[in-house]
Amino acid sequence: MELRGKPTAAGRAQATRTPPSDPALERSGPPQPSEPSEPAPLAHSAHSAQPGEPLPPTLRVRFLRRLSRTLLAALVTAAVVVPVSAAARPRIPAPTPAALAPPTTATLDKAYTANRANAAEASRMAAAHGDRTRAAADRAMAAPSRHFLTFDGRGQGLAVEVLGDLAHADRVAVLVPGSDTTLETYGRFRAGAAALQDRLNSLDHRHGTHGTHGTHGTHGTHGSTSRPHTAVIAWLGYETPGTVSTTVLTTGRAEDAAPPLTRFIRELRGVVGEKAHVSLLCHSYGTVVCGRAARGLDVDDIALIGSPGTGADSVSALRTSARIWAARGADDWIVNVPHVHADLFGTTVGFGADPVSPAFGAHVFAAGAGGHSDYFKPGTVSLDNLARIVLGDTSEVSRA
Repeated sequence: MELRGKPTAAGRAQATRTPPSDPALERSGPPQPSEPSEPAPLAHSAHSAQPGEPLPPTLRVRFLRRLSRTLLAALVTAAVVVPVSAAARPRIPAPTPAALAPPTTATLDKAYTANRANAAEASRMAAAHGDRTRAAADRAMAAPSRHFLTFDGRGQGLAVEVLGDLAHADRVAVLVPGSDTTLETYGRFRAGAAALQDRLNSLDHRHGTHGTHGTHGTHGTHGSTSRPHTAVIAWLGYETPGTVSTTVLTTGRAEDAAPPLTRFIRELRGVVGEKAHVSLLCHSYGTVVCGRAARGLDVDDIALIGSPGTGADSVSALRTSARIWAARGADDWIVNVPHVHADLFGTTVGFGADPVSPAFGAHVFAAGAGGHSDYFKPGTVSLDNLARIVLGDTSEVSRA
């Protein structure tokens, strides 16, 4: 859906004759080409609405048109004006990331060791710079128990962490975060990944076997009585937008993130093999990233949770063979985001169709009563359903 329209000549004349009832509905700017006249302004209408009386249909249409133009102008202004606040923050010094070849099962430990060392050095440099918050975050990532495939302490920071035994995994979940996820806030993102890994383990132990999951084989376990091996990967592989920022309104960061995500999934397949079942779990702005990358991803399932839209109008428009899931919690504020998009001045504003709408065509599953940050919260319906998607227990996923 694209919003189009320009102020009419009559509409401009009104501004000089009738004081606006709400300044937020008025728009300033250079004169626009005239269009056919609209009805006379409210003050001169044959039917002037009285207090408490609904506007006549013609006036209601005019009001909605003007409101749409105002909102769109606000969105465009926020999207195309370059912010200066981010540039004002001093850059935190950090070492160049470790130079590593794409991982294999034989080189995972080497990668983990190199990235822990890089995180430790980044912590020392941040501390010397006087940034205690970043120093503490980097130091936590340098702990011997942490397993990073990628670590980059520069700028907002990038990190790709493995939870579980990736070398033997045949069920893998890759989490793609939304806005405001940086090295400083990474702990919240990791907590969700850890909760998912714990839930996968508990479901495995309770069920005992998973020989019938999905359509893909496993590393010697498909059709057998062996439990699958699971791993969860927290993929902070792109510079996320700020929730209150210009970039969160556009697809720019998602377009930049799509190639690295595609490359990572390809490298992941080099570790776990083609028979492993890989699920991509995308949250909030992360669903825009997954929507941009979907066509080139070798994954089995893509789950879109708390999504403002993917930039595509339907599952078929994503052009992927992956099974598409979608969910939204009952208390998620994302429901208030308008599902529109407009291409203006070379910038795409908005993300299009609602992934949980029937017209989009996804498998919509229950997410319970949670809010925007509750999808991976232990004990929630959403976490249970995400774990079942990862394990391939699709018949046990509760639908919305």
